[in-house]
Amino acid sequence: MVIIAAVDQSDRTAKAIAEAERLSTAFDDTVHAVHALTKSDMIKMEGVHATRPDVQISDEEVRETATDVAASAVAEFDISAEAVGLMGDPKTRIVEYAAEQDARYIVIAGRKRSPAGKTVFGSVTQSIILNAECPTVVSVEQ
Repeated sequence: MVIIAAVDQSDRTAKAIAEAERLSTAFDDTVHAVHALTKSDMIKMEGVHATRPDVQISDEEVRETATDVAASAVAEFDISAEAVGLMGDPKTRIVEYAAEQDARYIVIAGRKRSPAGKTVFGSVTQSIILNAECPTVVSVEQ
């Protein structure tokens, strides 16, 4: 089976990768580091339209950029993980990918919250928890 580590470009990603590695070792599963990116988020990242509004970004370019983000997230760790880039809303694409792969777990890095804030996760985290068919592990900062 597969352990999905949902990654982004934040410092929290290290927690998700470490937990995914721990789970993959325990279950002898492979890790897929997955990053989902929308075209609009890629445009914001690249700043392309600010200087050249006529530039068109292909779906393949979005997937390649998302794959690069996933690969960068695991590059500094000594684990074997497949970098997977998806195009679309992370809330839905990560859940869909996990279902397609028959994932054992999805691991997400959450943000540190106040006691009152712990009752509500971020929108991506909360959506994945509520919609995933497999167990979701939320690794939070201490």
